[in-house]
Amino acid sequence: MSAADYKNPVPSKSQHALIVQQLGLKIVSGHFPENEKLPSSDELCEEFQVSRPVSREAIRVLNSKGLTYSRPKVGTVVRPKDEWHMLDPDVLFWLIESTPENDFFKTLSTVRRVLEPEMAYIAASTATDDDIAQIKKAYDGMERATSAEEFMQPDIEFHLAIAKATHNDLLAYMSKMLVLPLQQSIQLTSLRPNLQTHSLPRHKAILTAIENRDPLSARLASLVQLDDTNVAYTLIKK
Repeated sequence: MSAADYKNPVPSKSQHALIVQQLGLKIVSGHFPENEKLPSSDELCEEFQVSRPVSREAIRVLNSKGLTYSRPKVGTVVRPKDEWHMLDPDVLFWLIESTPENDFFKTLSTVRRVLEPEMAYIAASTATDDDIAQIKKAYDGMERATSAEEFMQPDIEFHLAIAKATHNDLLAYMSKMLVLPLQQSIQLTSLRPNLQTHSLPRHKAILTAIENRDPLSARLASLVQLDDTNVAYTLIKK
């Protein structure tokens, strides 16, 4: 969206949200480097044709996401990347938008490899009958899917159900925060022909191991599924 779009009258809440989106993406993409000052409040008001309260609210939101800090007589400065709130949904979205696809996929694959096999391991020990029913319900949804689009939501629900079955609130929260990048990953790998033929047996192995209360098999099945995801991505990109 160009700055000219902001000249059309819109509610102030929408105005500050649009400014947040533009500035947030510019920060995450490196257009505004770490430790660099953002344009002054007057400059933002001029660029986006908004009032001071609107520009201040936009900066407040960026500060709350850990992207910037504001100081009197200094202005608003971009924080170092290691201080950003990476699990914030907006920050994740901007990272996805600004990171080369291959780099993003590698980063997410590493995160998934750290989390998912261990969550499957824990869930095989902690899952209740109701938890297992929810995992199976998600798997059944994957079986019923007639397209890659239909396959995506139950696939995500499958992984979220396993996270919930760990009965670890922090793991469940982290999994929910990673839904957006997980969607992007599934969208990429779902382009492989015969998606269900390849994916269903791997997910079924995870489900069966959890049903059998077999943590080691659950971890191994999850690792096999993630390895298959990497193979699928490699084949698609050839």
